Amino acid sequence: MNYPSIYISEQNSPINLVGEMGQAVQISIHAPSQYICANCEQILPDWKQQPLFWVVIVLQRSQYHLVTSTKEIEAEKQKLREKFMRYGCDVAFYLRDRGYLTDIIDPRTGYPLLSRPGAIPHNDTAVVKTLLGYSVIKNKCCVLVHPIWGTAVYPSVLISAASPTLIELVTKEIASQHGWEEQIEV
Repeated sequence: MNYPSIYISEQNSPINLVGEMGQAVQISIHAPSQYICANCEQILPDWKQQPLFWVVIVLQRSQYHLVTSTKEIEAEKQKLREKFMRYGCDVAFYLRDRGYLTDIIDPRTGYPLLSRPGAIPHNDTAVVKTLLGYSVIKNKCCVLVHPIWGTAVYPSVLISAASPTLIELVTKEIASQHGWEEQIEV
């Protein structure tokens, strides 16, 4: 597979969005890591005939640092997971309806939502660490350290065989339907 390391849009990835309540969201489109390429059949067994695909990283800013486990933090993680699942399903079904193999990875389990699960789960935190170079704190679970948000970040991943240009167009369009508007840099 011959990929550029990251797809750079005209707006210079990542796509920065902000929600109705001021919640920041970043979306970036990448070639898959070597680990995903080497283990694709173990993670996504239905994708073994798919030679070219892209990894879409969706980072949501949390209102809490996700280093410890409290009732409030677990509720926040569940809220962010649900937001991603609704958004990711809309993006995935839009692309699938147009003939592009697409799936979302459940951030809690690491398994694909729309395909048959593989023998090993996908690790969103490890993918973000590899593709974006973010640090990770190893606690009970691994926690990302975003360069601006610190540990107040919830990672999610969508994988698609659509072109990066189409993925970018669809992610922005559907983001606005979910109350996430593009943040204009000043």
